Amino acid sequence: MAGQSFEGGLRFAVLGPVRAWRDGQELDLGTPLQRSILGMLLLREGHAVTPNEMIDAVWGEDAPPRALGALRTYVSRLRTVLEPDRPARSRPELLTSIGRGYALRLPDGSLDLVRFERGVQESESARKSGRLREAAEGLREALSLFAGEPLAGTVGPYSEHQRDRLVERRISIVETLMDVDLELGNHAKVVSELIALTADHPLREKLRAQLMLAYYRCGRQGDALNVFTETREALIDELGIEPGPDLAALHQRILAADPTLAAAEVPAEEPAEEPEQPQAPQLPRPAQLPAAVNDFTGRKEVAVRLRTLLSAQSSGEGVPVAAISGIGGVGKTALAVHVAHLAEDLFPDGQLYVDLRGYTDETTAPESALGGFLRALGIPPDVIPDGLPERAALYRSILADRRILVLLDNARDAEQVLQLLPGSPGCAAIVTSRGKLADLPSARLIDLDVMEPGEALSLFASVAGAERVSAEHGAAMDVVAACGFLPLAVRIVAARLAARPSWTVASLVPRLADEQRRLDELRVGNLAVEATFALGYGQLAPAQARAFRLLSLPKGPDISTGAAAAVLSVSQFEAESVLESLVDASLLEAPAPGRYRFHDLLKLFARRELDKSEQPEARAQALHRLLGFYLASAQSAHSLAYEGSMIPANIVTISEGLSFTSVDEAVAWLIAEGDSLFAAINQVAASAVAGEQLLPAGDLLVAMEPLLEAGTHTREFAHGTRAVLSSAQRLGDQATELRSRYVLGRVLFADNQLKAAEGHFRVVHELSTARGEKIVTGEVLNALAVVVGRQRRHIEALELFDAAMRFYRANDVPAGEALVLSYSARDHLGLGRPADAIAAAEKGLALFTEIGSGAGTARARYHLGIVLSRVGRLTEAVHHHAECLAFFRASKQRVWEQRVCSRLAETFIAAERYPEAVRHAEQALVVSREIGHPYGEALSLTVLGRALRGLGSSIRSLECLRQAFEIFSRLGAPEAGDLKALIDTFPPAETVRGAVVES
Repeated sequence: MAGQSFEGGLRFAVLGPVRAWRDGQELDLGTPLQRSILGMLLLREGHAVTPNEMIDAVWGEDAPPRALGALRTYVSRLRTVLEPDRPARSRPELLTSIGRGYALRLPDGSLDLVRFERGVQESESARKSGRLREAAEGLREALSLFAGEPLAGTVGPYSEHQRDRLVERRISIVETLMDVDLELGNHAKVVSELIALTADHPLREKLRAQLMLAYYRCGRQGDALNVFTETREALIDELGIEPGPDLAALHQRILAADPTLAAAEVPAEEPAEEPEQPQAPQLPRPAQLPAAVNDFTGRKEVAVRLRTLLSAQSSGEGVPVAAISGIGGVGKTALAVHVAHLAEDLFPDGQLYVDLRGYTDETTAPESALGGFLRALGIPPDVIPDGLPERAALYRSILADRRILVLLDNARDAEQVLQLLPGSPGCAAIVTSRGKLADLPSARLIDLDVMEPGEALSLFASVAGAERVSAEHGAAMDVVAACGFLPLAVRIVAARLAARPSWTVASLVPRLADEQRRLDELRVGNLAVEATFALGYGQLAPAQARAFRLLSLPKGPDISTGAAAAVLSVSQFEAESVLESLVDASLLEAPAPGRYRFHDLLKLFARRELDKSEQPEARAQALHRLLGFYLASAQSAHSLAYEGSMIPANIVTISEGLSFTSVDEAVAWLIAEGDSLFAAINQVAASAVAGEQLLPAGDLLVAMEPLLEAGTHTREFAHGTRAVLSSAQRLGDQATELRSRYVLGRVLFADNQLKAAEGHFRVVHELSTARGEKIVTGEVLNALAVVVGRQRRHIEALELFDAAMRFYRANDVPAGEALVLSYSARDHLGLGRPADAIAAAEKGLALFTEIGSGAGTARARYHLGIVLSRVGRLTEAVHHHAECLAFFRASKQRVWEQRVCSRLAETFIAAERYPEAVRHAEQALVVSREIGHPYGEALSLTVLGRALRGLGSSIRSLECLRQAFEIFSRLGAPEAGDLKALIDTFPPAETVRGAVVES
């Protein structure tokens, strides 16, 4: 381990306090939280860590609301510490961003834990080769790297778990060192060390046994027996158990003065050759493994798990069987062969291998595979029986009392491999299959996923050339991402690049960006991703193959069981059955219960097969069924979220959907399905050739209104409504146009684009009147009034509210009347009529309460709270706002949550309760930023600035107000003028100090 070179002189330590050095100078790693983040990245050894994983690791269940922002700040600081000379805006070389996560690229040998494990591995090799003194020295040198408690100075659940793991790892290596010292005859030297170790770890029977053996070999039999007595008493007192069989057996051997306990003589030189003894004829030692993959990359964790599983063959508790499954091209065979070579030392009697060709037309029969195995084991062909049972019995008889590893590659199903498994302890088997062999007895199932981004990049570099990839790191990441991090695809693209010196990595990016030709790009020589997928697809039954094709039609990120049933036109029970069968065949993934998705490349393959096999009319019908399911479900959600609204009754559903039992459940469904809903809307908008095909997409946008209030899909609403509107105008479809314009106006209003929103709302009103459509007539009049009122045209706003009221009364919609009363209260206030404002707001609340509308009641309380706060009835205002805040939080209506928090802050400012005002204003600010709501952010900054001024924090207050002013000005909001006047009230000295702080 000596003589390691470190890139840039960087060294890191986790076997003690988390520390770092550059050229011998220790670096300031900051706070315990920052050190904890670095410690996690170091322990992941270059693998990507997502922000959510980091937050859970460092804060656990106590993560603050702004944990993500704090995490990004800590990462930025660590980058500065680790690369102080990196030019601004240049890509970090050490702490890099990979996908949505972070990874720390460690220079070779720079981490003490890596050097520790390397030293242990070298010592274990020396021990196996009989070089015991070298092994002992290596273990002591490795253990010397520990500098106290591992990960000292770090916090969080991850650090606690890893700290325990490293402590356990250290003591296990100490036990190994004691074994080596005892083998060397150093029993007298280790007695004192073992006394200290057993005092620190009184319940570790291994250390106690080593101390007993050391005492015995020193001629201190009584002390050895006393150790056993003390250990037994400690185990009974602390754990209520007797000593284990190993310790009890050693006790009996000491009592019997077993001569084999004496120290063996350790030769100083190589042992003299033993005279050759006549030996009985031995069966040949098979070595059938394919050659190891020279550039095998990644998979460290699963390789360790597999080797550990295979090592259990010596326990005598059955035959370990590892069944590796996964999508074609994911690297099952490469991993199995790699692990088999790693485990060669565990199986001194050899390795057997067969390609079962389970996904071809020439599947290897079990009796044929057994015939090959028996011949490899030295059985003459004329002695091998013909029948499968007889061959299996002979095969297992020959493997009895031998230690052989069997690798069964490309199995089709459990039936094909069952007779090929060894039957006696000492042997083990690895099986690879695209299908999940859940019915294979006693098998440990390992579902192999695609590579981590960093692993895929390393594989790409190892094949294409590290220098070329390093020079175009960003383009290389785009390439492996386009490959879906599938090892076969990455290897193919890298091989093509390696064979074409004139190509750049960047030149591959546009080739792979085109989904129509991507699969064609992923072929080189006899390797092709499409051909690999075709093998698995060719094994499907007709119903499975049809489902595989049709499920590629929706462009959403995943699909639920209910939506899949609609696409396939089957029951949910039938859909779940076929979906799960495709998961078992590794042709679909199940990321969560009831949800399914394709690997990106498999989806492209399935779409290609869909285009070959299904007529355009069948594809259009499947998409129509999917949209119908989404529309019916969203209609049900809207009915619950906005009880009494006339919108659901005016939506014509075209199929059945889900029903919900509560507002929370309905909104949660909309949020969970949001991405898939918008994907379907955009897909229909792009493909519709007639208004009747497009209208369900317009209805779906209107039905999804509760999702708009949740604030989770604002950008998707903006894009989707414009796409549908453009398609409606292209087709001359006024019915869909008025629906998409209404929702687009809502989106623009939320973004405070008041003039644009007003323009769309006026067109919607004109179209509704001209066509006699009532679906959003009342809602658009109400929305127009709110937009006009926001622009402080209060008289015009009240006229529009009156028109909305007449419409709702004419159509007997009490919920609409209540809505108008609640919203109009603020315009009464704007005209200086507080009594009318209170009366309208209270009447609206009473009407919503009578109807039993939870959402309506919460909105009415919100408006009433504003009015009461403005007239000085602060306690009542706080009560109403607290009530509606609880509802909006429970139903995940985050836009409303932000609004209510801002209003609560205003009320607490009026009551001069500034600490509570600051708390609610900060909550509002966090929510507005999380949902990307600039107007809400500006409102939150305004009330936060006012609250901070009340606390005497003038400079920070001014900073908040200026930020709010900039946002309001950018949005063209009238509040900008109000803020300018407020900022001008600050004394000049404070304004100057604020400017200094901002610069």
